[in-house]
Amino acid sequence: MTIEFKMPKMGESISEATIISWLKNVGDFVDAEETILEVATDKVDSEVPSPVSGTITEIRFQKDDVVAVGTVLAIIEAVGEKVVGSSKKVEEEKGIGSRNIDQPKTYNPQPTTQNKTTTFLSPLIISIAQKENLSLEEVQSIPGSGTDGRIQKSDIFNYLKNRKYPIKSIPTPTTYNPKTTTYNPPKINYVEGKDRIVEMDRMRKMIADHMVYSKQTSPHVTSYIEVDVTNLVDWRNANKDKFQEKYNEKLTFTPIFVQAVAKAIEDFPLINVSVDDKKIFVHKDINVGMATALPSGNLIVPVLKNANKKDLVALAKDVNQLAAASRNNKLKPEQIQGSTFTISNVGTFGSLMGTPIINQPEVAILALGIIKKRPEVITTKKGDEIAIRSMMYLSLSFDHRVVDGFLGGSFLRKIGDYLEQFDSNTII
Repeated sequence: MTIEFKMPKMGESISEATIISWLKNVGDFVDAEETILEVATDKVDSEVPSPVSGTITEIRFQKDDVVAVGTVLAIIEAVGEKVVGSSKKVEEEKGIGSRNIDQPKTYNPQPTTQNKTTTFLSPLIISIAQKENLSLEEVQSIPGSGTDGRIQKSDIFNYLKNRKYPIKSIPTPTTYNPKTTTYNPPKINYVEGKDRIVEMDRMRKMIADHMVYSKQTSPHVTSYIEVDVTNLVDWRNANKDKFQEKYNEKLTFTPIFVQAVAKAIEDFPLINVSVDDKKIFVHKDINVGMATALPSGNLIVPVLKNANKKDLVALAKDVNQLAAASRNNKLKPEQIQGSTFTISNVGTFGSLMGTPIINQPEVAILALGIIKKRPEVITTKKGDEIAIRSMMYLSLSFDHRVVDGFLGGSFLRKIGDYLEQFDSNTII
């Protein structure tokens, strides 16, 4: 029986994936559930197993090709065993949908008179267009294969492979083009034999594009407060061993921070939004992303879903599981998607404070500085006294298009209040 081996769905909202490498070649025999392909979605790499035992007779896509979910990747001649998952028999006649890996992939966009000036372009599409020097009109002329005609990576890459007559952009007085500048970038002084060049890996390129896009999209404003977390620190130090014995989970500061943030978002729901042109999308779910450093030096943001509905024990379990999966490159695509607010613990690296860049399409991000003991003036029943306190800076970067100083400052202060007024009886 001939089986179509298709690109599987890797998670919610994922419509395509990039082929990293084939582990098998045409003519090789594979066992059912044996990994034959590695693919990448966003920053996560995944292994794809064979749905059946058999011989690979055709491979239709190669390394670095971007393939839509459900597209046939290869043909496998099964040996009569039960097929794992959903596959169907290939029709005997091979028409347009069947081609060999060596055959050229043709893409012939049809001219259209439809006005696509309002076509939604994702940050990734904009980034690719900027790299390839595509004008706005040219990008919007590409037929989209996504939902409601949305342009996907595969659409723009296929267009670029067959691009012959690019459409020139006609600037108008109301069009702002960030590329239009007379400034020449400074020359890099490279000393041959002394300096060295390091190529960015795939993840670093994506991070770079995402950060540049965020700064170009959102007017960033950063506010700071200082909080006294002495009670919180004392409680954790006194209970972390008991916590691990009782729940078999390590108790770090992160789940406590996440819970304070989630409670503050409930008080100020307009922080939990996304912006698309002139529309503000207010999210009901509170999904907190936690920026996590990887051993490679790159950064990834796993997401704690519905953080406001979980107690400290559940949050600690989620934080520990996601941190371990991040370090071991075991995160699933759905575990890095859907965040509505992000935190970054810059204090982990000894930083006093930070000015974080917003994780698009969110509108705010919180940086937590190092917790440091120092003498402070405090007010007691006896009057003002000097005492040793555990102090920490919090900094909130927010999108000034939709978050004004009052909202940003009030939200940040509320997080500080929850941390300063920490009560283990109410927060667990």
